[in-house]
Amino acid sequence: MASSRPNILHLFTDMQRWDTLGCTGSPVARTPNLDRLAADGVVFSNAYSPSPVCVAARCSMIHGQYPLHTGCFENTRMPTDGRETIMDALAREGYRTHGIGKCHFTPDAYALRGFRSREIQEEGGSSMERLGDSHYLKHLYDLGYRHICEAFGIRGEMYYVPQPSQLPARDHPTQWVGDRAVAFLEEAGASGEPWYLYASFIHPHPPFTPPNPWHKLYRPSLMSLPNVPEDATSLHTLANRIQNRYKYRDQGVDRNLVRLIRAYYLACVSFVDFQVGRIMDELRKSGQLDRTLVVFCSDHGEYLGDYGCWGKRGMHDPSARVPMLARFPGVFAPGYRCETPVSLVDLAPTFAAAAGASIRTHALDGQDLAEVAAGTSAREAVYSQISIEGPFFAGMCRDTDTSGRSWTPEEMRARCSTTMVVSRSWKYFYSAPDDRELLFDRIGDPPETRNRKGVSFCRGGLDQMRERLWGHLREGGETAGLTESGWRCFPRFELDADPDTGLLIQDLYTPWADMRIPGYDA
Repeated sequence: MASSRPNILHLFTDMQRWDTLGCTGSPVARTPNLDRLAADGVVFSNAYSPSPVCVAARCSMIHGQYPLHTGCFENTRMPTDGRETIMDALAREGYRTHGIGKCHFTPDAYALRGFRSREIQEEGGSSMERLGDSHYLKHLYDLGYRHICEAFGIRGEMYYVPQPSQLPARDHPTQWVGDRAVAFLEEAGASGEPWYLYASFIHPHPPFTPPNPWHKLYRPSLMSLPNVPEDATSLHTLANRIQNRYKYRDQGVDRNLVRLIRAYYLACVSFVDFQVGRIMDELRKSGQLDRTLVVFCSDHGEYLGDYGCWGKRGMHDPSARVPMLARFPGVFAPGYRCETPVSLVDLAPTFAAAAGASIRTHALDGQDLAEVAAGTSAREAVYSQISIEGPFFAGMCRDTDTSGRSWTPEEMRARCSTTMVVSRSWKYFYSAPDDRELLFDRIGDPPETRNRKGVSFCRGGLDQMRERLWGHLREGGETAGLTESGWRCFPRFELDADPDTGLLIQDLYTPWADMRIPGYDA
C-alpha cells in the first residue's frame, strides 16, 4: 500500500450479517452512508470470520492469526504471552491508537493491548469501584439514569425479544460511540499526528434495542421470513442446537415474532449507519477523508431464523460471513467488488502495510487487502474454527463416552470443534461433535440449501476442500482431531432432552442497580 502513513479508521460492529447493507444485496436495508462508503471503495463480497464468536474473532483480528495460532477458539482467554497486536505495531511507528466502544478483551476487559487510550463501552464487567474506567456507564450515571438496570437491553429470558431502548437516541450506546468518534476526529484533525481509531459498536448484537423512533423504521409485516429449506434440520450441527436452546429459540416458531426480530435487527444496523455518516462527515469537514484508510466490518453474523437457527457459532453464511468495505483513494478502486475470499485476519497486515509498520513477535496468517483487491494475491481460500467446550461443561450436553479415558486439552478441543474452509466455489466444514461433513456449492446454491457432500458429481470439490482444510490444520499443529488418513472419530455429545437445561442466564446489570424489592424478595 501507499507509504504516506495515512490515518486509519476502523469501523466495527458486532454480530452483523454480510447481507444487511444495500451494497451487499439487501433489498430492504436502509444504509445510505455505508452504501456510499462502498461506492467510494471496494466491497469484499466473500469476507468471513476466522471464528464465528466474539472474543475469538476479535483475537484473530488484532493479532492477524487464525485461532490455531492464537489459541483462542471461543469466548475464552486471549493470549497473554506478550505477542503484539496491530495496535502495538502502529503505536511503535508513532500512531496515536485510540479505541472507542466494545473491544471484548479477555481476561482483562480494561486492558489497552496496544491502544494508547480507550473509551470503554462493554455490555458488562464493571463495578462502582471501576465506574470511572467504564466511560459509557459513567456517562449514564452522571446524566442521572439511576433507574436503568440493563443499559444495553434486557438479556436472559428476554435476549431475543425485540425491545425499544429505555434510553433516548441521544444517550443510546450506538450514539455514544458516534459522539466520541466525532470528538476524537475533531481533536486529531488539528494535531497532525497520524492516528488509528477503532470505533466499535455493540449493535446489532442482541438484545435488539433500537431507540425511538428508529424502532419503527422497519415494519414487521414488510419483513421477509427466514431462509428455511424444507429439510433444514439436516443442515444443523450440535452448535446450532446448542445456540437455539441457549437463546430460548427451540420451542416453536412465531412467524410474526420472527419478522419483528428481523425488523428491529435492521433498525439497529440503520442506527449504526447513521453514526457512520456522522463520522465520515467529520472526516470530510476536517479535510482528513482522502488521507484516511477506512475499513468497515463485523466480527461474525447472526442466523436470524435461517435454517430455523438463531445466534452465531455456526459455519453457514448467516453466521460466519461478514460485511467488509474498504476505502482509500489511489489504492482501492471506487465501486469495485472483490470476489476473492478474505478474512478478519487480513486487517492487521492491511493496516501494517498502510502505515509502514510490522508485528514483530509472530508471523501473520493474513494478507494485505490492497494486494487481494488488486489481484496480485494467490489467495484461494480462507479458514475458520470454533470449539464450543463451554456449553458442554455447563451441563447442556451429555458426553456419550463411557470408556473412562482422560482426554487431553487438545483432544477435548478437537472433539468440540467445527472447522471450515471456503473458496469462491465451495464451502466445506466438519463438525467433530456430530462427525458430519457439509459441502456447499457456492455457485449453484448460494443460499446453502443442500449439502452436496454425498453427491458424486461434487466429489472433486469435496476432495479438494478436505485436503485444503487438513493441510491448514496440520500446518498450524492442530492435529488432535486428525488421523493419517483424515478425521478422527470421537464419541458424540448429545444435547440434554430437557428443554429447560442450558437456557441463557446473563443478567448484566449496571453497577448501581439495586434489584431488591422490599417485601417481595425471596
